[in-house]
Amino acid sequence: MTESLIPLVARAEQTAPDRIAIADSAGEYSYGQLLEKSHAIASALLAGRADLEGRRVAFLVPSSFDYPCVQWGIWRAGGTAVPLCTMHPPAEWSYVLEDSGAEIVVAHAEFADKLAPVAERLGCRFLRCEDIRDHALGALPAVEADRAAMLIYTSGTTSKPKGVVTTHKILSWQIRSLIEAWGWVPDDRTLLVLPLHHLHGILNVLSCALWAGATCEMAPRFDAEETWAGIQSGRLTLFMAVPTVYARLVKAWESASPGKQQALSAACRKLRLMVCGSAALPVVTLERWREISGHTLLERYGMTELGMALSNPLNGARLPGFVGQALPYVEVRLVDETLNAVPDGTPGQIQVKGPTVFREYWQRPSETEKAFVEGWFKTGDVAVRENGSFRILGRESVDIIKTGGYKVSALEIEDELRNHEAIEQCAVVGVEDPEWGERVAAAVVVKEGNSLSLDTLRAWAKERLAIYKVPSRLLILPELPRNAMGKVVKPELAQQFRA
Repeated sequence: MTESLIPLVARAEQTAPDRIAIADSAGEYSYGQLLEKSHAIASALLAGRADLEGRRVAFLVPSSFDYPCVQWGIWRAGGTAVPLCTMHPPAEWSYVLEDSGAEIVVAHAEFADKLAPVAERLGCRFLRCEDIRDHALGALPAVEADRAAMLIYTSGTTSKPKGVVTTHKILSWQIRSLIEAWGWVPDDRTLLVLPLHHLHGILNVLSCALWAGATCEMAPRFDAEETWAGIQSGRLTLFMAVPTVYARLVKAWESASPGKQQALSAACRKLRLMVCGSAALPVVTLERWREISGHTLLERYGMTELGMALSNPLNGARLPGFVGQALPYVEVRLVDETLNAVPDGTPGQIQVKGPTVFREYWQRPSETEKAFVEGWFKTGDVAVRENGSFRILGRESVDIIKTGGYKVSALEIEDELRNHEAIEQCAVVGVEDPEWGERVAAAVVVKEGNSLSLDTLRAWAKERLAIYKVPSRLLILPELPRNAMGKVVKPELAQQFRA
């Protein structure tokens, strides 16, 4: 076997080949099988060439053993992996294929018929998983660690999605940081219920498990009852998800019989770690989950451009609403508009530096340049540091509302509104106003059997929030618009208020 310079593959080559790497609905697969199948797929992708030399290979594969086989196959052939979202419509796939300049497209049978016409229209070479997973093994190139590994597109909640380029070396630093901080070991076993076009599922769950020589169970999609069954099985040692997943697990627990509730809670307590991220975790969800599971969810902060940057401790106090301190190998600072460091308790923009930060925005040199200052990546997020721990206030563009001369955190208002007995879900945005600059506007989903008016909401909120934080606009919706990771798409909400 050709020695690989790809760190994640090299780690797998050092693992006992019969150890279980992946489990899915069809069975369990060893590290040896992962290396063999990814070698076969790499050989098919090369098709006689010596090296893909960084060419982009887009792939649409559900959460299953096939996913890491295709991902690693792309890497081992010398290509750049471009994961597509299984929940996106063809128009979204077309955007990513065109923007990335993908030369090859690989699809699982479940999606092949829908994706093939898109690939063919754009002149991409189209391959089906089932046709390449058993390809004859051929020679593989030596792939340098500084070569591009992935091109992941941002969620696009505030602008058109941008391709974020991460090298194998950067990816390895991102993984090492989490392995060290969260204590991953070969005996760990995790359950993956997250989408695999986003860094949370790809990095925090799948890549960390495979780097550690652990086992990753891959569910085809999130289902609350099946997830609870996985937790109750006793196989798992850690679990990572987004706030909406935990909220749905809470609902499923609350609908269970008292006896089953007791059994589910007891199963949770056997896990060593439960993590939450990708969106702000409501304090009410954190507290309810702690009551049910005995776990104080470990909140962390990261983004596509830098992996994870901040984390609450594995061992130690975890404060509701806080995302902890800088992770290993990561430097974090808070600055004002003039790049001066802000004191504790004063809001500032989060900036990050270190070997975990991305290389560039794909084919956007000016945007890449604007994203950095003095070597620091400008996240666009605002936080305060209190007693050494960071608390996220939100995105400068959508979560920081400038009203009547005050800067207000939408996330803070949302956390308070969730305590209202009639509110099931909520999101707060700023809506342009000639007098106030922006008005605080709340969109809510009301609990079944309840009603809510702006006057009653304002009267309730005035007893709990400063007057300039109290919503002056209210929109009742059947559901909030969310992306695949469960994040509320706030520009869409703002547009609804304007309409």
